[in-house]
Formats: sequence, structure tokens, C-alpha cells
Amino acid sequence: MNIVITIAAVLISLAIGVPIGMAYRKKVAESKIQGAENEAKRLLELAKKEAENLKKEEIFKAKEEIMANRKELDQEIKERRGEVQKQEARLIQKEENLERRSDNFEKKEKELENEIQNIENKKIELEKLYEDEMVELQKIAGLSKDEAKKRLLSEIEKELTAEKAALIRDQEQRAKETIEKKAKEMLTYAVQKCAADHSQETTVSIVSLPNDEMKGRIIGREGRNIKALETLTGIDLIIDDTPEAVVLSGFDPLRREVAKIALEKLIDDGRIHPAKIEEMVEKAKEEVENTIKEEGERAILETGVIGLHPDVVKLIGKLKYRTSYGQNVLNHSIEVSNLTRIMADELGLDTKLARRAGLLHDIGKALDHDMEGTHVEIGVEILKKYKENSLVINAVEAHHGDVEPQTLEAVLVQAADAISASRPGARRETLEAYIKRLQNLEEIADSFDGVEKSFAIQAGREVRIIVKPEKISDDQMTILARDVSKRIENEMDYPGQIKVNIIRETRIVDYAK
Repeated sequence: MNIVITIAAVLISLAIGVPIGMAYRKKVAESKIQGAENEAKRLLELAKKEAENLKKEEIFKAKEEIMANRKELDQEIKERRGEVQKQEARLIQKEENLERRSDNFEKKEKELENEIQNIENKKIELEKLYEDEMVELQKIAGLSKDEAKKRLLSEIEKELTAEKAALIRDQEQRAKETIEKKAKEMLTYAVQKCAADHSQETTVSIVSLPNDEMKGRIIGREGRNIKALETLTGIDLIIDDTPEAVVLSGFDPLRREVAKIALEKLIDDGRIHPAKIEEMVEKAKEEVENTIKEEGERAILETGVIGLHPDVVKLIGKLKYRTSYGQNVLNHSIEVSNLTRIMADELGLDTKLARRAGLLHDIGKALDHDMEGTHVEIGVEILKKYKENSLVINAVEAHHGDVEPQTLEAVLVQAADAISASRPGARRETLEAYIKRLQNLEEIADSFDGVEKSFAIQAGREVRIIVKPEKISDDQMTILARDVSKRIENEMDYPGQIKVNIIRETRIVDYAK
């Protein structure tokens, strides 16, 4: 019973105490919240005050800066205005000066016009006086104006002729003293270092036969064998009374070589009939092609030229079967390449360019029988096709004077080409062409006024001219020599150079009786 009462009392106490505690806690919490709100309000008020103070300070600072900037701007504007006013004053002063100058110029212009008019009047008076004096002088001298002018010009021309002749002689002498010796030494050195061949190519080849019976086998029944061989090669076979020999005649050395090799193979084989002839001709063509390739490679190895296109190498080898005035063009090209290289080395020039241009200078002759145009034009076209160096192309194009040389190496190619072509034994010349060249030399010399007689001597390398002493003076001889030389250069084609030798002498003969 007591336990129940105790438990009930405890429960009642709890029921009463819990609400009271909760009410107390609520009241304490509310008081804390109220204090926090008050504190927050206080802090907010302080923050607003501080913000207002900061705002006022910033506004004050901004106003101070604006005032300072305004003062600086006002000061700058004042200074600018002062400068503008000064410039305006200067401009006004310049305008005034210009106006004064303009007035002065107008005055001077009027004065000049008056002076010009006076000068014109004086000029007219002087011309009249000059005419009157000329009339008087003509009366005194007994010569007209034109006659006096001619006489004066004649005297001046004589003096100028003497001065020109003296000047030419002096310049030529100086040039010869400084250049001729070195040029001769260099050319002699270059030529001595080159082993040169002599002209020996002709338009026929001879094939030896083991016996005369072979001639009949070459001709064949009703001439079918010889006809087949001539048709396939384009070469004429001459079978005459020459013992144990057949002559192959043709202007194309390449075809003649093919015919010669084919005929030699047929003779060695012994079986000669149209089918065998066709087979041997094809083999001969292959052999010639191989020879062409080998000769091209030999040429580039001998001259030291590298980097050429294989087709260009073949064209160089083909020059072995091309002649010019009896001179083998391949040997000529190798000789020109070596001469050009030696001279370029002596002068300190580009030896690679020199030897390359020298070897390729006549490359067009490999195709000039098959294409239209000169060998120079064909050579330039070939080298452009294979992307050759432009300086080499210019040297090839200029080696006969078709264009102006752009390099000293191109000039050396011209010189080496002339040396190789004009040295003794290099080329042969037909009798008709030789005689024609001599006649042309004498005709050119005889065409000049004052020439009594001329003689072409030294195989056309010198023309000796005898002049009339009463018409040609010693000074005029120098002018005449240059005029004859220039005309020979312009009107004639010749290898090397031609010496113009003028002789003037006065002979007086009397007899004692």
C-alpha cells in the first residue's frame, strides 16, 4: 500500500514538475533570443554608421581628386590657349611677310620682263651687227660662209684624225703590253696540256676482204644481198676493182659504222643472205649503241663532269660519229672542256662550270641531222629539257656569239672552241671554200678608198694592204686598219683571227745620165 502511494506521489510530482520545467526553459530561451536580437540590432546600427562614415570619406576624397584634376585641366587649357595664341600670332606674322614678299616678287617680275624685253632688243641688234660683220668678212676673205665652214671643218677633221690615231696607238700599245704576254702564256700553257688529234675523218670507210671471191657473195644473186644491206643501213657499197676491199660511202658516220660492223660480221660468219644481213645489222646497231654509251661515259670520266642525265651522256657518246670539217666532234668537245678548265684554273674561275660548259657546247650536233635548227639552238633546247644549269645554257648559246655571255666562263668556252678549231691540223677545208675566203679578204680590203693593192697571205690568216701614200697618211693608216678589221669581223666567218697589215711607202726614182 505504501509503495503504491509512493509511486503515485512520484508520478504526480513528475506530472506537475515537467510542465513547470518546460515553461521555465521556454522563458529562458525567449529571454536569450530577445538579447540576441537586441545585440544584432545594435551591431547593425553600428555597421550602418560606419558605412555612412566611409561613404562620406570616399565622397570627400573623390571631390578632392575631382577638384585637383579640374585645376590641372584648367592649367593645361590655359597653357594650350597661350600656345595657340602664339601660333596665331606667328601665322599672322608669316601672312604679313608673304604678302610683302608677294609684292616684292610682283615688282621684280615686272623688272625682269622689262630686262627681257631689253635683252631681246639687244639680241636683235647683235644679230643684225653679226650679219653685217659676216658680209664684211666674206668680202674681205673672198669666201662664202659655207666655204669657210667647210675649210674650218676640214682643218679640224685633220687635227682630230691625228689625235684619234695617236690615242688609238697609245691605248693599243698599253693594252698589248699588259695583256698580250699573259694571254699568250696562258693559251700556250693550256694548249700544251691538251693532247690534240688531227683531222682524219672522211665520208668513206674501207672494209678488207679475205679474197676477191667474197665480193660476189656480198653482191648476191641479182644483187639482192648488196641491195638489202644498202636498204637496211642507208649506206652505198662501192665494189670496184680495188683488190680485197669494199668501200662504204655515206655522209652519216653513225650509219656508216653500223654498215661496217655488219659487213665485217657477215664476212666472219660466211653466210650472206638477206635474213642474215638483217640479223647482223640489228646486232651492229646494238653494238654501236653500247659503244655510244661507253664513249659518253669515257668522255665524262676524262673531263671530270658529273651529274649529267643518262640521255645527255648518250648524246655526248653519239658525237663520236659526228665530224665538223673533218674534226671529230667528241674529241673536239673533250679538248674544249680541258682547255676551258685549264684557263679557268689559271684565272681563278669556276673550273666545274667551265669544264661542264666546254663539254656540252656542241651537244646539239648529235641531233642536228635529225632536227631543224642550228646546233646551238638544238643544244640549248636539249639542255633546257634536262634542267641544266642556266649559266651552262648561256655558255652554250653564246659560244658562237648568238647572245651576250653572262659569265667569264662562257667567254673562255668561246676562246677554247676557237683554239681547238683553228689549231694546225684540226680541221680540213675544201679548196673552193678556202679560195673563196681569200677572195673575200682581198675584195674587202680593195673596197676602201686609198688602197692600191691587197694580198691575202699566210693561208688566209693575214691580209697585207698597200696604200697610196698621197691619199693615206700615217695617222689615217691606224683608222683604216681598224675599219678593215671591223668589216672582216662583220662580213666573214673564219676560224681563229686574221691579221690586217697595212704598208705605206714613198719611192722616188731618178736616173743620172
